[in-house]
Amino acid sequence: MSLLANIENVAIALALGVMMLVPLVEIALRGTLQTGISNSAAWVQHLTLVVGMLGGAIAAREDRLLALSTITQFLGGKWKAAARIFGYGFAAAITGLLVWASIQLVVSEREGGKILAYGVPVWVIQAVLPLGFVALTVRLLRHASGRWAGRSAAVALAAAVVWIGVRPPVPPEQLVLPALVTLLLATLAGTPVFVTLGGAAVILFWGAGVSIANIPVDHYRLVTNPTLPTIPLFTLAGYFLAEGGASKRLVRVFDTLVGQFRGGPAIVTALVCAFFTSFTGASGVTILALGGLLMPILLAARYSEKSALGFITGAGSLGVLLPPCLPLILYAIIAKVTIEQMFLGGIVPGILLVLMTCWWGIRIGPKLEGARRAFDWRAAGRALFEAKWELMLPVVALAALFGGFATPVEASALTAFYAFVVEVFIYKDLKLTKDVPRVMAECGLLIGGVLLILGVALGFTNYLIDAQIPARLVEWTTGSIHSAWVFLLLLNLFLLVVGCLMDIFSAIIVVVPLILPLGEAFGIDPVHLGIIFLANLELGYLTPPVGMNLFLSSYRFNKPVPEVVRAAFPMFLVLLAGVLMITYIPALTTTLPKWLGR
Repeated sequence: MSLLANIENVAIALALGVMMLVPLVEIALRGTLQTGISNSAAWVQHLTLVVGMLGGAIAAREDRLLALSTITQFLGGKWKAAARIFGYGFAAAITGLLVWASIQLVVSEREGGKILAYGVPVWVIQAVLPLGFVALTVRLLRHASGRWAGRSAAVALAAAVVWIGVRPPVPPEQLVLPALVTLLLATLAGTPVFVTLGGAAVILFWGAGVSIANIPVDHYRLVTNPTLPTIPLFTLAGYFLAEGGASKRLVRVFDTLVGQFRGGPAIVTALVCAFFTSFTGASGVTILALGGLLMPILLAARYSEKSALGFITGAGSLGVLLPPCLPLILYAIIAKVTIEQMFLGGIVPGILLVLMTCWWGIRIGPKLEGARRAFDWRAAGRALFEAKWELMLPVVALAALFGGFATPVEASALTAFYAFVVEVFIYKDLKLTKDVPRVMAECGLLIGGVLLILGVALGFTNYLIDAQIPARLVEWTTGSIHSAWVFLLLLNLFLLVVGCLMDIFSAIIVVVPLILPLGEAFGIDPVHLGIIFLANLELGYLTPPVGMNLFLSSYRFNKPVPEVVRAAFPMFLVLLAGVLMITYIPALTTTLPKWLGR
């Protein structure tokens, strides 16, 4: 690994470490000396910006930025190389324009002279925006091709696009449609998701004669939102668990408790997947990290390979509705409801989907022959005792959040620190100097990719709002649809398409502001609307032909995508029934927030 890569990894680990420690110190000082760190919340918020841009740069360095299209997998030879040069060259043009836009933000903030704390100007931290976009631009061009001729072609393409943007040959409004078509082609060629959304914002603002400096302003405003640091901190807790020995201990716990029953291994799979997804916030991490552990368990229990493949693919997205999963937090931020309400609203629907998955696992499980394995109280007790610290993690998170002594950010920091102590000092599965920086850098890579998408997507969303798209949508929908039940059915269909075409984070930023006014017009509780939204997007991971879990499972188990689609289709139908129940029985979502959220 190069010196620069090592420096970046250490820097993001330090930034995440400080993000985790500052809220804990704040809790301690507030509880003992009735004082605190000057502007501590702002420090943590701006460290989120640092982690986001540095993590995005690392994701670009490793060529792991999330893309919408996988069509290049079906191309070969020169066509594949040409598509990559085109997609990445166009992406570099967009990030190059964002460098210029970010510099304008930093210059403006420097002239304002605002101080963060302890004499540190805000613009010094904001400078990470243009620096991050510079790193992204360089690395996109580097990964455009393995040959210098290909990279030179990508540079030439990027320069041509930027030149047209700066000096258009005709009025910009006449070039908006061709530019959007070009962006679509670049997306199909594999350009990253954040470039697709950011590029749409750049083109639309440019065509409307509005400064594209609004995009980094929106990016900065979202990423430094007071609640957003909960996302990297809860994710960090999940990564400590996933990279330690938690998965084996938890599998052993659930196996001793339910493994002796028919379908027991499937129940174990569902519970472990839900536990990990609720903390990592990414079903892909669950499938990739746990698939190799869970598949042999199901096969050993005489599940057919097809059934096991489909079950793990479907179970990988369980947990999206269970606290403290990241999509719940992000929806709360965008919809302006409290995190506590979203957490409470997701518990019963999340458990419902887990139970329905377990039921299906029992139904497809082989019938027990001969004497059933007896329940071993001693083995269960040993497994529970061994995993007790990890089983306490949800209790720590929820007690801190609802106990009244910690803010959501402080609760997430406490959860991350608890997971760190458990895996490093109690179980000693992670070495402090060898493993922890690696795990934190991997977590930062994921967070950076997500925050890049969120930041630039907000610019696109704000353009839609400024163009009064939500208001027009409400007017058309309420004029055409008069039944809330019909609206919810159409919403489900729409969100299934969104869920299989967009990642869950960018969908929240782009789509939620559009559907919130519609939900209000039909009298739908915003928490209920949010759980409907997230449940559909969770199901979208399984929706053929392009649901993300289908491709991740194909990659993890080395199976053709059509085979995975056929195997996972029964699970899709089971979860679809659950989504419809969540949609049309509002009490599943609204009861706990009404009883406990007062």
